[in-house]
Amino acid sequence: MTGFPEAIASLFPQTEIQLCIIQQIRNSMTYVASKNQKAFMADLKPVYRASRIDAAETALDELDAKWGDTYPIVLKSWCGKWALLSAYFKYPEAIRKIIYTTNAVEAIHRQFRKLTKTEGAFPNENSLLKLLYAGKLNATEKWTMPIQNWSQVLSQLDIYFEGRLNSVLDI
Repeated sequence: MTGFPEAIASLFPQTEIQLCIIQQIRNSMTYVASKNQKAFMADLKPVYRASRIDAAETALDELDAKWGDTYPIVLKSWCGKWALLSAYFKYPEAIRKIIYTTNAVEAIHRQFRKLTKTEGAFPNENSLLKLLYAGKLNATEKWTMPIQNWSQVLSQLDIYFEGRLNSVLDI
């Protein structure tokens, strides 16, 4: 969403923004001809699957050299958003797996849209909040896949965000 990083930063200045890699890939593929999609994806994978940012940037340069003339809008998008797409490279692999995609957030938003779409109007804000809370409870029952190595991830997050996870760790 245009303006998303700025809006978040205005409310939460310490926030680090990581745009969704999956959304960027999906958006990119809409501009790539179907006959080139398989080859393009093969060349794109080293960009977002790199182990270090310098390797990712080298792969992005190679992608640009190979496909930039054919799909300039796609490469312009990747290069223009690179600072927000590559933020996850500063974290260990365990943390990266959690933050490189917004699929979990999208799933809960989809659940909320499904609930509110059929209602039309709400008599007051409290009735909407109650419906969304009930929807959240219903959605959490479906979350059966635990995050692998969560204790390791949590301890690494505590190192990277020292003092900012105290309320989570005090549970």
